[in-house]
Amino acid sequence: MTPAADAVAPARHRLGSTAPVRAVLLDRDGTIVVDVPYNGDPERVRPVPGARAALDRLRDAGLALGVVSNQSGIGRGRLTRGQVTAVNARAEELLGPFGTWQVCPHAPEDGCPCRKPAPGLVLAAAAALGVAPAECVVVGDIGADVGAAVAAGARAVLVPTPVTRPEEVATAARMPGVVVVTDLAAAAEHVLDLVGDPAAVDAGHGTPGDPDHPTALAARPEAAR
Repeated sequence: MTPAADAVAPARHRLGSTAPVRAVLLDRDGTIVVDVPYNGDPERVRPVPGARAALDRLRDAGLALGVVSNQSGIGRGRLTRGQVTAVNARAEELLGPFGTWQVCPHAPEDGCPCRKPAPGLVLAAAAALGVAPAECVVVGDIGADVGAAVAAGARAVLVPTPVTRPEEVATAARMPGVVVVTDLAAAAEHVLDLVGDPAAVDAGHGTPGDPDHPTALAARPEAAR
């Protein structure tokens, strides 16, 4: 695990929606593995259905992959860095290799520049992979993932789960450079479409339901991430 550099200052960068896509940065909990709050046990890691196949499609297309994950359990004293590293290692065993792991260990009240929706994790991951932020697509399940992407100048794909707030879905569906899809397989398909046509991002807006009435999604409680 390579923690995001604390020295990365928050900044808003221009969204480069026509830049070539060279990397995909994925949230961990709820996006590529089933969300288990404050999980420090590698044996409890379970991939999201279809995750390995979706990730392998991206790898086969020559895209670099990284993980950007808030892990406030470290800052809250509920997890150790070693436990998070062990969980990440198990995720790699199940899902294949990632070029970088960028983890924010801070609690929300710390005001750090790396906790999503701040852009620090995305900027650090892009630097570690040797690409520009505008050449990245961030895939996640909550508004903080989208916010971090937009703040860093990357594109974003929101994959809602039952804990995604309805307002996060509705807002994401209206944002330039952001699309909403039903699952990780659809996210991979969209990214591959972007590889073929970087300008396709604004043509792919959509939600699992009506973006103006996303009542099927339950409100998310205060995050354990």
